[in-house]
Amino acid sequence: MNYNKQHTILKTTNLSIGYQSKKVKTIVASNINLELQKGQLIGLVGGNGVGKSTLLRTITNVQPALNGDISIHNKSLNHYPALDLAKVLSLVLTEQIASKNLSVFELIVLGRQPYTNWIGSLTTEDKEMINIAISQTNIETLKNKRCFELSDGQLQKVMISRALAQDTDLIILDEPTTHLDMYHKAYILKLLQKITKETGKTILFSSHEIDLAIQLCDTIIVMTDTKVISDTPCNLIAKGTFNNLFPKDLIAFDENTGSFRVKK
Repeated sequence: MNYNKQHTILKTTNLSIGYQSKKVKTIVASNINLELQKGQLIGLVGGNGVGKSTLLRTITNVQPALNGDISIHNKSLNHYPALDLAKVLSLVLTEQIASKNLSVFELIVLGRQPYTNWIGSLTTEDKEMINIAISQTNIETLKNKRCFELSDGQLQKVMISRALAQDTDLIILDEPTTHLDMYHKAYILKLLQKITKETGKTILFSSHEIDLAIQLCDTIIVMTDTKVISDTPCNLIAKGTFNNLFPKDLIAFDENTGSFRVKK
């Protein structure tokens, strides 16, 4: 199915991110101007400590922006009540879930909380969205298992399924491939790519798997100590953006293969 990828889901304008105490304002990054388009898989990459998680927490309203504006569907983030925001944006964090004694099905059901009534009973539509989410992540055989019985890769698929059950236009994941082996890192990112193509949802994820992001993403946001830029992987390679992402004493970017190499 073809989706209109020119529709802007999320936009930041002159955004500054960081931390504010009573006496000190610590700016992590500033002048961030991004546009996330409908139906795209978008990777957020950069070295340790440049502010990737801070950026994700800010654009999901987990922490306040220091300056600038964030809008979803052309509506300022500040104007979204919490319940309305949960219907347009779902978030998958790296933190452990509160209770691993929940069954997989029970955890996915939590994704329907923005839509259920005050006693939390599921409608026919809720059940349909849950079953679709389970099918999209291919976890039918897991739904009756307890979460503590799952591997890291299986649990990550369940968390993605919960976000899908929430049925938002935008899904944001903070380092979804952490603790996974090479095969499951590729599997999870290929799954996210498949979801964007099949559903038209916009998925933004942060990752240290830059080589995989280059291969699979429609757009990559690159954060450095001095700037935040966004473009297609091919354009970023042509601009030499990845050449200066890390110190050159140990690794170098190979523009021909689109991957990093350890210097011998």
